[in-house]
Amino acid sequence: WTLFELTFSGGWPTYARPLVEQVSAGYGVFFALYISAVTFAMFRIITALFLKDTLRAASLDVDNTIDEKLAEKEFYTQKLA
Repeated sequence: WTLFELTFSGGWPTYARPLVEQVSAGYGVFFALYISAVTFAMFRIITALFLKDTLRAASLDVDNTIDEKLAEKEFYTQKLA
């Protein structure tokens, strides 16, 4: 088995149990730390993607607000002239 299969198959306890029971309990610690680290990293990546989209939308909103204010200023400037 590869670490890719262990991580993304969802059946890592099935693969890890023989190593822990027949070889060494140290592998249990390794698998727990590895799966925790990979899960944490995946959550961070997904959060970063959502944050990136949110910040882009906020930036566009600020640009639209500035454009509206400039158009409003131009309208009142022409109205006074």
